[in-house]
Amino acid sequence: MSVVKWIGVAAVLVSVLVAVVVIVGLVLPQSHEASRTVTLKRPIDDVWATINDVKSFPTWRNSVAAVEVLGEQPLRWREMGKDGPLTFQVIEAQVPSRLVSEIADQGLPFGGRWIYELRSTQTGTELKITEHGEVYNPIYRFVSRFVIRHTATIDAYLSALRRRLDGGTVSAAD
Repeated sequence: MSVVKWIGVAAVLVSVLVAVVVIVGLVLPQSHEASRTVTLKRPIDDVWATINDVKSFPTWRNSVAAVEVLGEQPLRWREMGKDGPLTFQVIEAQVPSRLVSEIADQGLPFGGRWIYELRSTQTGTELKITEHGEVYNPIYRFVSRFVIRHTATIDAYLSALRRRLDGGTVSAAD
């Protein structure tokens, strides 16, 4: 087979692959819910303080290079990460048991909110994070569901938090 035919076959295969990704992405629901739980060997007040101290995020979250606080009441901040800036805001805070934050930026291929639920235990604190996410772009929806996984950001956050607060275990709950 000639080089031109191989290039033609490769172009057709790539086109079919892209079409499959787009079609599957269109069929997938725009919204998703995912959750994870971590048990930390620290008092609930320590965990609450750590997850609310957004200025310190760059010291323990590898994905955050810098944080700019945009407002205090309600708390609003911008994280500068490897994929660019992302703005968040707190929409509910019940000290020290419940925190709800959401992505405040508009026009992104995704959006949503995280619900943090903290519960004191005999050995420390149980923290459950539930993501109510939306992925608007069908290609990104496919990638989010099958390549990255909906829980990837929660998993990375909880692993970093566990390292920061010294101990715990992560379990799936979706």
